[in-house]
Amino acid sequence: MSDSYLDSLPAGFVWGTATAAYQIEGAVAEDGRAPSIWDTFSHTPGKVDNGDTGDVACDHYHRWREDIALMRRLGVDAYRFSIAWPRVVPGGDGPVNKAGLDFYDRLTDALLEAGITPYPTLYHWDLPQALQDRGGWPARETAEHFAAYAAVVAERLGDRIQHWTTLNEPLCSAWIGHLEGRMAPGLTDVTAAVRASFHLHLGHGLAVQAIRAAVPDARVGIVNNLTHCEPASEREADRAAARRSDGHTNRWWLDPLHGRGYPQDMVDLYGTEPPSRTGDLETIAAPLDWLGLNYYFRNVVADDPAGPVPYAQQASVPGARRTAMGWEVHAEGLVKTLRRMTEDYGARCLYVTENGSAYPDTVGPDGQVHDPERVRYLEEHLAACARAVSEGVPLAGYFAWSLLDNFEWAYGYDKRFGLVHVDYATQRRTVKTSGRRYASLVRAHRARSL
Repeated sequence: MSDSYLDSLPAGFVWGTATAAYQIEGAVAEDGRAPSIWDTFSHTPGKVDNGDTGDVACDHYHRWREDIALMRRLGVDAYRFSIAWPRVVPGGDGPVNKAGLDFYDRLTDALLEAGITPYPTLYHWDLPQALQDRGGWPARETAEHFAAYAAVVAERLGDRIQHWTTLNEPLCSAWIGHLEGRMAPGLTDVTAAVRASFHLHLGHGLAVQAIRAAVPDARVGIVNNLTHCEPASEREADRAAARRSDGHTNRWWLDPLHGRGYPQDMVDLYGTEPPSRTGDLETIAAPLDWLGLNYYFRNVVADDPAGPVPYAQQASVPGARRTAMGWEVHAEGLVKTLRRMTEDYGARCLYVTENGSAYPDTVGPDGQVHDPERVRYLEEHLAACARAVSEGVPLAGYFAWSLLDNFEWAYGYDKRFGLVHVDYATQRRTVKTSGRRYASLVRAHRARSL
C-alpha cells in the first residue's frame, strides 16, 4: 500500500503504542503489590486458556528499561500504559504503597528522558481484590475509592504528566465481567452489571474532578471500546437487533458522558435502573478534553431472541478476513465510528487509543518474526484514520496495540498482538516486521510534516 495517506494526518499527529499493567508487568507479589481480581480470576481453574496467569507475563516490572529502548527503536513519541491500583493502594483504600508509586515515578522520568510522552490509564480492569470482597464495582463506595486513588497518583505524577485516562473499556469491566462472566470477576448477573456500569461511570466523573484538582492543566479523557453495528439482513428483526447491539456497545457508554443520561430503551431491555442519586449524572458528564476509541472489528448482528442480553448474535460474513481471535478485519468500521463520535457526539479531540490484530507469530530460521497479515491490518487501519481526518474528524493520534505480545486476558498467551514478539520462556524481545513497518510510517509522516 502506498504511504500517500500519511499526507492527510496532521503535523502534530501523536504516534504511540499501548500496554496494560496486568498484561505485562508480572511481579504480582513484589514490593507490596496485593492481589487484583485478575489474579484471582486467572488462578481459578477453567477461567483462562491453558491455565495461564499474569504472574510473570512480560516481566516488564524488571525489564521496563529494555522496553523503553524498544519504543525508542520504533520511534514512537507517546506510550499509553496503565497504573496498577493494587500496586499503589493495595487495599483499594487506605495506606499508599510507596514502592508501588515509586515504580511509576521512575517509569515516567525514564519515558520523558527518552522523549516519549506518558499517557497513563488509571484503571485497566485490575480492581484490588480487597475491594471486590467488599462489593466491587456494583458498590458505590468503589467509585469513591477510585477517585481517592486517582488523586494519589495525580498528586505524585502530575508535575510531569499532562495526559490522563480515567478508565479503559468500562464495557468489558461491566458487561463481560459481570453479565457474561468471561472476565474478572466472572459474574453473570444483569443487575450487578448495570450497577457496575453506573459506578464505573461515576468513578470516572469523580476521578476527573480529582485529577483536575491536582493538575490544573491536565488533559483528561476516557477510553471506550466502540464499534459500528449493522444488521445481518434487511429483516426488521435484524435491524432491531442492530439497534440493541448499538445501545449495548455504544450508546450506553457514550450518552451519559455527554449529558444525555442512560438510553431508556436499554434500561427497559435490562429491566433494572442505574442507581443514580441527585447530581450523579452531572458528575458523570464532566467536560472532557478528549475521547479515546479502541477499535478492532465491526458488529454484524442477527436477532437472537433466545440468547443473552442484548438478544443479538454476531453473524458470519462470507469471505471476510479474520484474525486469530476470529474477528473480522473491517477498517471501514473505524471510519464510521470516528465519524459518528464527531457528528453525533460533537467530539473535538479524538485518539485511536487501541487498534491491532492477533496472529500466530513464530520466530523463523532467520531469527525474525514475519507477520505480513498484521502489516496489512496496520496499513489499512492507518489509512482509515487518514480518511476520517480528511472528512473532518479531529483525530489527534494513534496508539498501536500492543507494544509487546502479552497476557491476553482469558485467552492467555496464545494470542499475540505485539509489534514486538516475546519468547515467554526466555523473555527475549524480537521486533516483528510489523514493528519495523510501523517505525517506517512514523518516520515517513514526520518527514512529510517538516
